[in-house]
Amino acid sequence: MMKFFSPDMKCSALVILMINSFCVFSQIPHKFLYVVGCFENGTTEVQYEYDAEEMLYMDFDRDEVVYTVPTFLVDDPSKLFENLHIYLDAKKAKRSCKAIVVLCKEEEEDPTEESDPPESIIYPSEEVELGVENSLICFVNHFYPPEIKVTWTRNGLPVSEGASLSRYYPNNDQTFHQLSTLTFTPREGDIYSCTVEHMALDRPQTRIWEPDFSHDSSVGPDVYCGVGLAVGLLGVAAGTFLIVKGHHGR
Repeated sequence: MMKFFSPDMKCSALVILMINSFCVFSQIPHKFLYVVGCFENGTTEVQYEYDAEEMLYMDFDRDEVVYTVPTFLVDDPSKLFENLHIYLDAKKAKRSCKAIVVLCKEEEEDPTEESDPPESIIYPSEEVELGVENSLICFVNHFYPPEIKVTWTRNGLPVSEGASLSRYYPNNDQTFHQLSTLTFTPREGDIYSCTVEHMALDRPQTRIWEPDFSHDSSVGPDVYCGVGLAVGLLGVAAGTFLIVKGHHGR
């Protein structure tokens, strides 16, 4: 359920929602959302949505608009917005974020930030074969605020080569999820771990994985079920973005 900003809401991040509902010559209403998220750590997120699907977001590090509309739907998504000053408007919003966050913090009744601890699982992206390059996925879910640190080890030693971390994505319950991947080549006896650090955790959360070359057919469905679940959650999560956390029961 979406929550809109009011002085009574707790906000580690202030979110401005501009919502237009309209019909495109049909009896079916459509919803267009322009979302600006201002975070206390100084970062700003801007996203456009159409009917709860992300269409684009701003990459301020690269100074560009990133279109996420599938190419099989629109050959050139930029043409849909060619008469709008999308990036210039996003830069203006970013400049306003610092003052807005300060105002939001001043209006908080309780300075203690509400937080939700993450859950994590680790699994390979493909069926594991000895000596064949693969990827391990550490799926971190249901955390707030959207700031986590993910580290990997192989046989107890830190490993960073081949590791990457995705953007964080929103869930419908106003928490977030994120994926970290590690490219690796399965070998007998290797043990991998994924460790997640988050402010809501009392201690780092570690998940351990080791390759199984027994080729037990009962293992396969469980692995691919996990992959399917993660992909499904990514689709569902595209419906909401950077929603302000409010007091429970308000």
